[in-house]
Amino acid sequence: MARIGCFPQPHHVLLPTQRIHSIQCCSGASNGKKKDTRTPKFLKLVVSGVTELVRLFSSSDKDRLDTVNRGIDEILVWGIDDVLMIIKSDYEKAYFVTGLFTSAIYAADCAFEDPTIKFQGRDLYLRNLKLLIPFFDSPSILLEKIEKGINSKSEYIRASWKLRTYVKLPWRPLISIDGSTVYDLDEQLRVIRHVESWNISALEAIGF
Repeated sequence: MARIGCFPQPHHVLLPTQRIHSIQCCSGASNGKKKDTRTPKFLKLVVSGVTELVRLFSSSDKDRLDTVNRGIDEILVWGIDDVLMIIKSDYEKAYFVTGLFTSAIYAADCAFEDPTIKFQGRDLYLRNLKLLIPFFDSPSILLEKIEKGINSKSEYIRASWKLRTYVKLPWRPLISIDGSTVYDLDEQLRVIRHVESWNISALEAIGF
């Protein structure tokens, strides 16, 4: 688990070479009309159920995850700019489609959300990512913009990106998403909330 020092001392973060997951939806306009990108409840139930079933039958992944988690390096995080650069580096590793991300900057109970699923837990996010990755065919993700901000409660980082991948389903749908992710930070500069949005609906994202 990452340990981070108190400000103004540099924040100590343990950086394992780890993996992460997830994708989400928003809306776009067509013919001057705003599309409804709300995710049907039945689809959320299906996604949650399938994810849980696959996870139950993938116990071998747990062993590999534990092995990966042993490789840890310590770095110093002085401020939000350091966190931003780490997240930017994770995008350069295409973490959505490779599972390679810096898990140490995330709180153990970080909340993850996209249009199809919502849950809590950094390790669970990592496992879900590892379950999704084998279904991607010729994936790519391009970081278009990343910036920091502050609201009345806390600091955050927002990243805008383009995701493109075929999915290994019988009809081989092409997913092409313009999306964004908001990373909410706590006082120790750990990510406590990771929320994605897309410009298309969840149904469109899986080829319907």
